[in-house]
Amino acid sequence: MSCLEAKMRFTSVGLIFALLLICCAEESELERTRRLANDGDAFSQYNLGYKYYKGTGVPQDYMEAVKWYRMSANQGDVLAQSNLGFMYDNGAGVPQDYKEAVKWYRISAEQGYAKAQSKLGLMYDNGTGVPQNYKEAVKWYRMSAVQGDADAQYNLGLMYDNGAGVPQDYEEAVKWYRMSSDQGQAQAQTNLGFMYANGTGVPQDYKKAVKWYRMSAYQGEALAQYNLGLMYTNGAGVPQDYKEAVKWYRMSADQGDADAQYNLGVMYNNGTGVPQDYKKAVKWYRMSSDQGHAQAQTNLGFMYANGTGVPQDYKEAFAWFSLAKAIGNEKAKDNLDIVAKEKAREQISDAMSPPTKTHNRGKWGNGIKDSEGNYTIGERFGTLVGEESR
Repeated sequence: MSCLEAKMRFTSVGLIFALLLICCAEESELERTRRLANDGDAFSQYNLGYKYYKGTGVPQDYMEAVKWYRMSANQGDVLAQSNLGFMYDNGAGVPQDYKEAVKWYRISAEQGYAKAQSKLGLMYDNGTGVPQNYKEAVKWYRMSAVQGDADAQYNLGLMYDNGAGVPQDYEEAVKWYRMSSDQGQAQAQTNLGFMYANGTGVPQDYKKAVKWYRMSAYQGEALAQYNLGLMYTNGAGVPQDYKEAVKWYRMSADQGDADAQYNLGVMYNNGTGVPQDYKKAVKWYRMSSDQGHAQAQTNLGFMYANGTGVPQDYKEAFAWFSLAKAIGNEKAKDNLDIVAKEKAREQISDAMSPPTKTHNRGKWGNGIKDSEGNYTIGERFGTLVGEESR
């Protein structure tokens, strides 16, 4: 055997030995945690519960996680109490029980744990497990937010934005959105971009709006992706670039955003940023229409009425115009009258009746075709957080 071969064999044996030592260390750490947990150590009980929740070193088992969280929580561990609330909140390892979730969030929150305070605020905000109470929600959001919890900062900003539980104050909303955004909270970044785009609580600044939309969009936030597409469509804060607009609309549309699906349909319909393709336009209009988007329903009705991208079908056109009219779209009403009077009297007798569903979600600025330009700030956001390890 050469010296080189001997050296290589020795190195291989050393690596195997090192790996065995690591495996043994992992096993001993788990066994030590289990032994201490069985001896009543609250810290170890929490960590063992967390291992079962995540499936770290043990098979994932929510019921077992609940068991150890409860043992630790009963000894006063704030993380275990918060996570036990989380398990009840989501029906993980126990039957879903919002009142029980509130109970454990409150016990943890009253000891000052920020994540539990944030979650308790959300329960009051949504009226989940407790009567809805915006002032109480603001109280708990604030206690969590001043400790630096990014979700609580976002939600507190939203309360000021909407005047829920506090007087409406856009500047205060911007303050909390910014604090949350600086920690990387995607929804806060989206709303901060919105505030800059509309000059709400801050001087209007499209470049800063684009900056915050982009930061959120890269995290996968569909609303930010839509808004960034709209900025490229309109050339607001960035050079106008329809291909880039299509890129961001598509990302948002693939996540199910109805407005992005509608605008992507329009881009294909007009051949803007993509080759003109009526079939793809119909595809995206349909996906948006199925979510109750009135403009998409109107355009889809138009495609059927004219046989564009689909076989001409006045009955189908009438059905989509009827749906859009029920939501209040005036163009759909005009088109419905035309189809009914001039083209399809004999085909509409059994068309679908209008639904009662409404569509009221919007974003910054005007869309590129048949868009109303109405917008809302966004929905309240509350992630299910708190399952951190120590």
